[in-house]
Amino acid sequence: MQPKLELLSPELAARILDEAFQLLMKPGIKVQSPEARNLLAEAGAQTDENSEIVKITEKIVREALKSTPKTFHLYDRHGDPKVTYGGNSVHFDPGSSAVHVLDADTLEHKPARTPDLVKLVKVTEMLPQYDAQSTAVVCNEVPKAIGDLYRLYLVLMHSTKPVVTGAFSINTLEAMIDMVALFAASTSDHADGREALAEKPQAVFDVCPSPPLIWGKLGAENLMTLARLRVPAEIVSMPLAGAVAPVTLLGAITQHAAECLSGITIHQLACPGSPIVWGGAPAIFDMRKGTTPMGAVETAMIDSAYAQVGKSLDLPTHCYLGASDSKLVDAQAGLESGVSALIGALAGVNMISGAGMLDFLACQSAEKLVVDAEAVAMAKRLLAGLEVRTETLATAFFEGINFKGDFLKQKVTRELFPMEQHLPSAIIDRDSVRGWRQDGSLDTFDRAKIRTAQLLKEYQRPQIVHEQEKELTTIVQHLARQAGMEKLPMFD
Repeated sequence: MQPKLELLSPELAARILDEAFQLLMKPGIKVQSPEARNLLAEAGAQTDENSEIVKITEKIVREALKSTPKTFHLYDRHGDPKVTYGGNSVHFDPGSSAVHVLDADTLEHKPARTPDLVKLVKVTEMLPQYDAQSTAVVCNEVPKAIGDLYRLYLVLMHSTKPVVTGAFSINTLEAMIDMVALFAASTSDHADGREALAEKPQAVFDVCPSPPLIWGKLGAENLMTLARLRVPAEIVSMPLAGAVAPVTLLGAITQHAAECLSGITIHQLACPGSPIVWGGAPAIFDMRKGTTPMGAVETAMIDSAYAQVGKSLDLPTHCYLGASDSKLVDAQAGLESGVSALIGALAGVNMISGAGMLDFLACQSAEKLVVDAEAVAMAKRLLAGLEVRTETLATAFFEGINFKGDFLKQKVTRELFPMEQHLPSAIIDRDSVRGWRQDGSLDTFDRAKIRTAQLLKEYQRPQIVHEQEKELTTIVQHLARQAGMEKLPMFD
């Protein structure tokens, strides 16, 4: 029995959807892509070319929802399914698109560069708790025109896990798809890489509406491109309660629903049956500091509830939890990240992004990634629940005990304790005070630094067929030169 958290009654979830459908008609959705407006108009929506506002009826949306897949998989480099989007499957990946990294020695937030992203990818590759990679940081020395593509390039060069990524421009999206398709072709009967990728997708692409109730040209056109190529799309709706969304949590959840429903409609009108995810990265707005606290419990409540709304429609789900607003890997980081990751897991969200992140998603830390991996492992152990492993629950254990605490001597104890107990890494201190002192009296962050160094030392770059690596690099070099970058940065 998988434990479950639900914040909404069925009646309240239905009311959220009802009001979201009302928002689609009044005030409507601003759709800044002419092609997307045409698709919606052909389906019967009311469009106004001057204002770009489209009014979408519930009937149109319901038709789109009928063709939306309830489940799909992401595959690794070898063609094996590693991530299930749909149902109550729960997976984790690092947070994405940070602009800084935490220097573990100076504790400064410095602009992220190529070696920083490579380090994060290597650490993620070595930690089994993470089911997928992400394009975790923006490499500041690379032109923005190719920043999204270059980040994916580094991930593909150093990892075999599925990837959660996204495109910053229409021009780079198709190139990024071709990059992933290079590897998909080798695990499929399809000679064409794009057909192979559609059959066994190895990446999901985030697509973001702009709050409130706007699908910009980039977002709408990326939705349609992904749909037609049958590459999974992940809507990342970002209502900010009290700023660019209603101040009430339920109001923000309703706005999220309207943005996702309109996006799914555009997507499915472009190509019915293409996979898409009901996701997001909302937050509350801190009225004292003017910040967007991703570690706030209310942020996690919005995520848990909007996921429940998506599940009521049998849709795959995603959220942004497991992050912290702290600037260091400290007690606040552990508190916020652990609590929110657990809330997301209990809500049954299919992909939970955010591990490793600090400072309102602006900073990534390899050391926090290894600490967060322990929280992920605990959450997954909780989701596994209680299992009957013996014929009797307890009575047989007491045979011959004679009121003595001798359970350690039993053979069944040695056999079953690895199944019953998650054994954490050295990140978690379970030693005596004496043993802790003998080991140097290290705190969690110090132990994380040691663990990170060990993982990097043990990491081995995956083997890539020479022709694939050459073609992958050629794609990136060509677009880099167009962006004014003659030589790609060096990396290990």
